[in-house]
Amino acid sequence: MAAPFDLNDDSVVVIVGSGAGGGTLGTELALKGVKVVILEAGGRYEIEDFVNDEWESFGQLAWKDMRTTSGSWRVHKDFPNLPAWIVKAVGGSSVHWAGASLRFQEHEFKIRSTYGSLPGANLLDWPITLAELEPYYAKAEDKMGVTRTNNIPGLPGNNNYKVLEAGARKLGYKEVHTGRMAINSQPRDGRGSCQQIGFCFQGCKSGAKWSTLYAEIPKGEETGNLEVRPNSQVVKIEHDAKGKVTGVVYLDKDGKTQRQKARVVAVAGNSIESPRLLLNSASNLFPDGLANSSGQVGRNYMRHTTGSVYGVFEKPVHMYRGTTMAGIVRDEAGHDPKRGFAGGYELETLSLGLPFMAAFLDPGAWGRSFTSALDSYDHMAGMWIVGEDMPSEANRITLHASAKDKAGMPVANVHFDDHENDTAMRNHAYRQGRAIYEAVGAVRTFPTPPYPSTHNLGTNRMSAKASDGVVNKHGQTHDIKNLFVSDGSQFTSGGAENPTLTIVALAIRQADFIAASMKKGEL
Repeated sequence: MAAPFDLNDDSVVVIVGSGAGGGTLGTELALKGVKVVILEAGGRYEIEDFVNDEWESFGQLAWKDMRTTSGSWRVHKDFPNLPAWIVKAVGGSSVHWAGASLRFQEHEFKIRSTYGSLPGANLLDWPITLAELEPYYAKAEDKMGVTRTNNIPGLPGNNNYKVLEAGARKLGYKEVHTGRMAINSQPRDGRGSCQQIGFCFQGCKSGAKWSTLYAEIPKGEETGNLEVRPNSQVVKIEHDAKGKVTGVVYLDKDGKTQRQKARVVAVAGNSIESPRLLLNSASNLFPDGLANSSGQVGRNYMRHTTGSVYGVFEKPVHMYRGTTMAGIVRDEAGHDPKRGFAGGYELETLSLGLPFMAAFLDPGAWGRSFTSALDSYDHMAGMWIVGEDMPSEANRITLHASAKDKAGMPVANVHFDDHENDTAMRNHAYRQGRAIYEAVGAVRTFPTPPYPSTHNLGTNRMSAKASDGVVNKHGQTHDIKNLFVSDGSQFTSGGAENPTLTIVALAIRQADFIAASMKKGEL
């Protein structure tokens, strides 16, 4: 374990957040000999602490701090203070994610060039291409042990998958399998294979699922170059008279204010907290918040076009047994505007336990149709829609005018309206999802509205020109060269794919860039 670094040690890289982006970046830098302090707002829960009980696990791991919402999106109506279902703990949402690990498609890095101009959307091409990211995708897949890459076999299919596959094949879908998952299908990297326990969102009790908590951070800590400080909520990033970042102010586990000096600061607090921190760090020199000369900090919030479809069958399915998301239909993921929308979507197996099913099925509903659905729970199959939503300047994270957190800092307000492209895509996906289940004899199918967001993207986006976004192609802010963004908020577009693999690939690439720049004396 690293001896704790001194608060006045201004040679360290400080990373805010320990999830897929921050945890990977911190470990990669430590392995290269760079001294790193990761400040994590949540506690540290190891594998043995996880609870296979949805409500209790939610209480233990979820980010429940006050947030507000606005806009016409369904989540604002149903969950006004829970816009996102993410984790506040060491490992971040890599503790809670399902494990789906898909590369972006080539066109998804070039949405402005591919989709043209869509009214009401703020489309921009990434400053990087798929070809540039491919070597880092390969490194990420190897690091994470992604199934169906590097000769790693796929996971077995549970009943939920078998129903999905049978229906999809009847409709003529071709690319249907148990997915590319960062869950061991055989022992690897000192961790065993998936035990099919079925509580993937509650923290993997067997450790088969990749998470920075136990698959990355301990490797960084072993070098002596990485210190992780849990229960450390960063409230402000500080800078000198020239605008260079000098460190961060945070509340420690006892609620005391501390100041950690830094040579470089990387923000990896998820796409709601990262822009909030930059905005809350406003100063005389940066009156609109740090790295915000473009006015784009907090804008272009994406959450994926989501929703679910459930089918009820005459015979039991027991969808909750086995790996939660090991099942995918990829045929609709391409860009085919003949369907009436730009971009594409994935259909992935999903199961929720009874408590969450009751909360998420149709929030606030009651009566015969709702209770009969719950009565058929063990006869149910479920899938989740993940589609590319269109970035819009109006969809954004702002600071609330009056609501404050325990540190006295304004909380984040999340404003979102579905773009008409998102709505057209969701309706198409609902139809196809229902058709899949009806093709194999579902006695009833029902779509359900989007849950609180798990894929939060785009609020500090990458851009070639400083006026169009917040960071360059290395996640380095255009305005401040020793300030970086290392999470999904740097995404220029959302893609149809679950974002974690891309976040990890970008973090590995960013670690190379930061370490090389430090060596050259450029940082």
